[in-house]
Amino acid sequence: MLPFLHKIGFTPRVSALYGAFFIVAGISQPFLPVWLKAKGLDPATIGVVLAAPMLLRVLTIPLATRTADRHDMLRQAIIVTACIAAVGYGLMGLAEGAIAIMLAYTFASIGFMPLMPLSDTYASKGLIARGKAYGPVRLWGSATFILGNLVAGVAADLISARHIIWMIVIASCGTALVSFALMPVSVAAVPSSEPQRVRPALLRDPAFIAVVAAASLIQGSHAMFYGFTAVQWRSAGLDGTVIAALWALGVAAEIVLFALSARLPPFFTPTVLLMVGAIGAALRWTGMAFDPPFLALPWLMLLHALSFGATHLGTIGFVVRHAPPGQAATAQGYLAIVIGLVMAGVTAISGVLFAAFGSFAFMAMALAAVVGGACAVVAKRAGGDAPG
Repeated sequence: MLPFLHKIGFTPRVSALYGAFFIVAGISQPFLPVWLKAKGLDPATIGVVLAAPMLLRVLTIPLATRTADRHDMLRQAIIVTACIAAVGYGLMGLAEGAIAIMLAYTFASIGFMPLMPLSDTYASKGLIARGKAYGPVRLWGSATFILGNLVAGVAADLISARHIIWMIVIASCGTALVSFALMPVSVAAVPSSEPQRVRPALLRDPAFIAVVAAASLIQGSHAMFYGFTAVQWRSAGLDGTVIAALWALGVAAEIVLFALSARLPPFFTPTVLLMVGAIGAALRWTGMAFDPPFLALPWLMLLHALSFGATHLGTIGFVVRHAPPGQAATAQGYLAIVIGLVMAGVTAISGVLFAAFGSFAFMAMALAAVVGGACAVVAKRAGGDAPG
């Protein structure tokens, strides 16, 4: 390791990890389909290419997270998955034809998909052991997501769409390099002054199951927003710059919540944060359902701090506080799988609902958020705020 790295503490390193990871996400989420189209793939094939790796998350995420738990090798797991992602995206840049591209993208996703639950476990374990809060570190990921969006948007106007993939490759290599600078962190028990209680296995723990259901439904309720808001707003006459600004406003609100999370009163336990997220989501989607005027949109976007931000903080806080010793990464893996599958299912349903009911279909998303909030209440009553 380079000598100067010894002067860099844990917090800057994990902040850099989030920053590097979310630059990749900020570029690929909106612009990977643009690159696929430039490579000659039709819309139906693009959908297949993008969806195929999602099926692998059921295998790759638990494999990576359980391996990290069993062998206490969280840092090594992050390094390996980051390198696989970088190599996979590089192979995509060289691939020609739909099948070759899909195979390369699948390989990249084997590395990229587990990175988020592994990183969240690494960050939460290392930060709490040092008496630091998770939110002020995680906000750097949100900030660089915006940066990735903006840089890729400008670059897409200056270079051929066929070269966009190399931006993703460069960003992925950056993530891999950052991963090598991480400090070792144990996935074993975090020191706590609170008495430890014996917990059942994760998949037999009522509180864990309830939190998984709550987080999945609340986060899944964003599916229609992610998939069809731009369509709705474009039909209302908003241009791309205004739409991008509204999205950036929502992420900025999320960043503010993450920055202030360490100062929240003790009342805001993980399950309470999930309830707050559910309320914010229900209000947000109810407002969106009635095709609000432009002046109302910024206020609805500010609710992203609750619908996504509070839900995410509550979920991470629950795992840190409640997961049995040595099972934090596994818990994050289960959460990532279920949230991803619910998001995929709700996205498919959203397309049908939006085609049939237009913006009023957001009421279904509000209902999902309400049910998610009810699951958070169940989690609280089942002892979801108690230490593992």
